[in-house]
Amino acid sequence: MSTHPSDRRWIREEPPRWDDDKQRIVGGAPDGTFEGLDYEPGALVPGDWWRVEEGGTVVGYGWMDTSWGGDAQILLAVDPAARGRGIGTWILDQLEREAAERDLCYIFNTIPPRHPDPDGLADWLEARGFVPSPHRRLLRRRVGPKPAA
Repeated sequence: MSTHPSDRRWIREEPPRWDDDKQRIVGGAPDGTFEGLDYEPGALVPGDWWRVEEGGTVVGYGWMDTSWGGDAQILLAVDPAARGRGIGTWILDQLEREAAERDLCYIFNTIPPRHPDPDGLADWLEARGFVPSPHRRLLRRRVGPKPAA
């Protein structure tokens, strides 16, 4: 399978539905990785969803839910067989672009209490420009214009 980012496709799902690929990649993640993502096949799912395809195969997902304050909560999931190829970072960059196009200020990720590797995820996000809260369970990255000085 191709691993070059130019071969990746970022596809907005309209309307987003819980399907076999979401179940495989998102639903198949270790217990505690995601909270509240337990849907019946074919069910409409909240928020904005994009799938990442390489060679016609779904290898990941990005999700964004815009809050009333001009920020967006995000999540991403990468097929375990496709990890280590930069897909997660690529998804973050796409989500940042989507948020900036909506004139949002920040994207943020909340690490669930039962996440199997909260420190590893926090480290990964920090290495990609996210700033942690003191307890490292909420991390955010500015995407909008800097405030006036």
